Amino acid sequence: MEEVSSSKTISRRTFLKSTAALGIGGITGSLPYQSWAKSSSTNATKNQTFKFKNGKFKVLQFTDTHYVAGDPRSERALKNVNQMLDIEKPDLVIHTGDVIFGKSAEQSLREILGPMVDRKIPFAVALGNHDGQFDKNRREVTDIIRSIPYNINIGVEEIYGDTNDIITIESEKDNTTKWVFYLFDSGDSLKEPTYEGYDYIRFDQIEWYRQHSNEFTKKNNGKPVPSIAFFHIPLQEFTYGLRYDTKRILKGNFGEEPCPPNINSGLYSIMREQQDVQAIVCGHDHDNDYAMKWRGMFFIYGRFSGCDIVYNNLKPNGARIFEFTEGVEGFQSWIREYGGKISQDLKFPEDFRTY
Repeated sequence: MEEVSSSKTISRRTFLKSTAALGIGGITGSLPYQSWAKSSSTNATKNQTFKFKNGKFKVLQFTDTHYVAGDPRSERALKNVNQMLDIEKPDLVIHTGDVIFGKSAEQSLREILGPMVDRKIPFAVALGNHDGQFDKNRREVTDIIRSIPYNINIGVEEIYGDTNDIITIESEKDNTTKWVFYLFDSGDSLKEPTYEGYDYIRFDQIEWYRQHSNEFTKKNNGKPVPSIAFFHIPLQEFTYGLRYDTKRILKGNFGEEPCPPNINSGLYSIMREQQDVQAIVCGHDHDNDYAMKWRGMFFIYGRFSGCDIVYNNLKPNGARIFEFTEGVEGFQSWIREYGGKISQDLKFPEDFRTY
């Protein structure tokens, strides 16, 4: 039942031993923040709301652009971002982190996110583990991103992380919520010796999700609203599905082992209990772009969107696209490769059903 392409790659450990090249100096002036979509309040958390257009809504996911302003090796990432936007013309862009990879953080952010501004496309970011490791910390990086026109990140002050957000898609006909996108800040890294490694989604973030999930279900006459979770670092369940249970369906490129945190905080279990999240979408592992169904959940990688500053054996770069049709179960998703080719044109859940 699997359609898998794999390749021999350098290890992530080898990559992490290398250092990021420094970008050119200079920081551009601050731009005024412009709110794109309307905001509504649910339990004191604001969410950005969009509507279907002619029965469709398209989300383009960039991930791991690892852009450094002034470094020629970053040109491939910027060209990719521009081409993907011009071909797909999405209604919304979600960047699942590791947006930049060097100094100047502000100039790098404004340049690699600038194509959305140029085209007036709203966008949101779920920070990656590297985004706050240079001349700006994670909060400062978030503030810069939020100052860029057409960014829709709001954030939640009361919980861990800086880019926890909710985005909703409403019916074209009324204000009924048809889809919910949860953006989680999956953090950076842990220094405590026992659990040293990548950070994890914390318990207060999970409770934040659970409360809002309950509220959406209540407003929907007790029926969970279909949802997707976007964040950078994959959960341990990405590995469980590959290694500990053969009851899976996997389609796409499997080029490296997932690199999750060493702590499992139970997010997947809560999502299964809530019965709303249909897919968990991540980045982080550059040589993977597969979609896997395991134990009632879709575990999906975006397509590496970056450049030659970091390891990347899955070429060419590109983006993952999600298209939603009002009144139709599930969604469609495909990979758009740089140069225009489409791969993994899949319907969820139809193309993952077993009989």
